Amino acid sequence: MEPPKGWVWSTLASVASWGSGGTPKSGVAQYYGGDIPWVVSGDLNDEQIHSVKLTITAEGLKSSSAKWVPEGSVLIAMYGATIGKLAITGQPLTTNQAVAFATPHQGLIDKRFLFWYLRSQRDALRKTGKGGAQPNISQAILKAWPVPVPPVAEQHRIVEALEDHISRLDVAGRELDTARQKIASFRKSILLSLVPESIPESWEMSTVGEAGTIGLGRQRHPDWHHGPEMRPYLRVANVFEDRIDTSDVMEMDFSGVFERFRLEPGDILLNEGQSPHLVGRPALYRGTPPNVAFTNSLLRFQARPDVLPEWALMVFRRHLHARRFMREVRITTNIAHLSVKRLKPIEFPIPPLEEQKRRVQACEELMSYADAMEHALKRNLVRAKHLRSAVLERAFTGRLVAQDSADESASDLLDRIRAEREVKPKRASRRPRKSANADAPPAPPASSTLSATTAVQQELPL
Repeated sequence: MEPPKGWVWSTLASVASWGSGGTPKSGVAQYYGGDIPWVVSGDLNDEQIHSVKLTITAEGLKSSSAKWVPEGSVLIAMYGATIGKLAITGQPLTTNQAVAFATPHQGLIDKRFLFWYLRSQRDALRKTGKGGAQPNISQAILKAWPVPVPPVAEQHRIVEALEDHISRLDVAGRELDTARQKIASFRKSILLSLVPESIPESWEMSTVGEAGTIGLGRQRHPDWHHGPEMRPYLRVANVFEDRIDTSDVMEMDFSGVFERFRLEPGDILLNEGQSPHLVGRPALYRGTPPNVAFTNSLLRFQARPDVLPEWALMVFRRHLHARRFMREVRITTNIAHLSVKRLKPIEFPIPPLEEQKRRVQACEELMSYADAMEHALKRNLVRAKHLRSAVLERAFTGRLVAQDSADESASDLLDRIRAEREVKPKRASRRPRKSANADAPPAPPASSTLSATTAVQQELPL
């Protein structure tokens, strides 16, 4: 793509000095607990880093492959789940090998312009990662990555306008998060008001075991992965609150036992094993998919004749949001389990049948309002994401701010730096004299930028 007037295409290696750090040896006390900040990929949060928790001693730095990273450098995570996360250093520090750093060349590229450009390229960079579950970005790919270089003055205007737009989008994002929390609170208030803790005299306060029958699904076993009577079944991954996801329904052999575990329309399914705050998450089976069974990761509740399945669903949803189920679970290896024995004694209010119908209808109407608000919220979240991408795309194609003909073009800047280098006399090289404190640890760089000479050396390949 042809760059805008006054811009040039370059590479990341040509506009900044790149490197990555190293991890001091574990188990050696002198390497840890010192006064040198050490950044790992989990510290990167798309903001400026002024302080970090992990440190190594000066002696540890000297004895390891860790390197000083100057203040004002851009950090980028190279490995794993945080791949592509960014930060700008607010102090000299060190990194481990999972974090690459770029120190922008003085007078050529603004650190925040480089930061935001890398942010705009995050998805594309992540696609270059290799290594399966723990991918990594090659530093060679990073260095060869193309980067547009506008005039320096225009870079500053772009960053100022871009950060203004992004800050507004951040505010909108926080407001959308607040709206999401309010919708969740609204749903909870609906259930708590329609299924009250203190019931009228005309109601019956029963238990789950008395209000219907409870059963556990069939246990999965490798021997049943193939067989003459393969049937679809639902598991905990299919059951969400008031929703059954049928996009990934598995099958196993139910020879001779299918009718025992076959679901009937009106059955309530509850998660038997889940995270503690999600255990007991219920959904009503309405007949889709047909002829389906369930496994022992789910509990099935079948209401007695004077209890509407829809009312039973409301009661269970109320218990979920009130965290009533959490008081009955047992936890093994961070998974909470709600057994049939623990579920049966939980209270189950039963109003007269007509009152059940009235409250079910009221719940459906109010929940429909919540659904409409949530759908609008999701549309705005998608729109905000597209707006963010559009602002970044305009910023780095010369369409976010007006150009100024008085700005020194990037190509003229490179020509001037080359000319200055050609007339600069060379100093004779000499062997450095060994000082008395030769074993002292390296001092942090005094500046976050490189000299014009260094910048020229990086630009010559263009």
